[in-house]
Amino acid sequence: MAATKPGHRGSLFEADHRYKYLDPLVTVFVVVLLISNIVGQKISAFGPLRVSGAQLLFPITYIFGDIFTEVYGYAASRKAIWIGFFASLLLSVMSIICVKLPAAPEWPNQQAFATVFYTVPRLVAASLLAYWCGEFANSYTLAKLKLVTKGKHLWTRTIGSTIVGQAIDSTVVMFVAFYGMVPVNTILRLIISGYLAKVLYETVMTPATYAAVNFLKRKEQVDYFDSDTDFNPFASAAVESKQQA
Repeated sequence: MAATKPGHRGSLFEADHRYKYLDPLVTVFVVVLLISNIVGQKISAFGPLRVSGAQLLFPITYIFGDIFTEVYGYAASRKAIWIGFFASLLLSVMSIICVKLPAAPEWPNQQAFATVFYTVPRLVAASLLAYWCGEFANSYTLAKLKLVTKGKHLWTRTIGSTIVGQAIDSTVVMFVAFYGMVPVNTILRLIISGYLAKVLYETVMTPATYAAVNFLKRKEQVDYFDSDTDFNPFASAAVESKQQA
């Protein structure tokens, strides 16, 4: 690795021109997140299994979170999480508004449009809150585990952070969305089944995560250790950490 680069302070959403791949990766992360929100209503059948469109893509956002934190540090992951949060919020709000706007008499697709894009506000709140809590828990756990493992055994961090982050994400989204509407034991079954599937997904994708992390560390000449980082999710800038020589 190259020598340690100086720390950087600035706006949470300021572009970091030291790195070639960070901003393109954040863009792809946000695109994947928005697509998963749009296609999530589709339920597919694979024998007895039922899988939503979101389950095919949303776990990838946790892999991106692992990559951001492992390579660039918690501050970079925090920026990506907030950009994704506001992008998802804008998508949800505009979807609700556009569905509620009166359709032109000659336009025959109002019902189809509403079926695809309308989301109950309670589900929007559940999804956004779960995303925020889960992603920050995932990044925080990975950053701390990197210090504990001294940068070794990447798999312990990618899988360990997913175990924590997805547990929080799955629990929050199901209880906020469905508590009082369906029995608690049904909510618990939904949490457990979704959680196990997401952790398994992350485990299977570990070789791809290794490849991406190693490529980026080599190309960007960076490997952050968040020993002095401010982990406050609302901080506008992080005290950047040491990098591995």
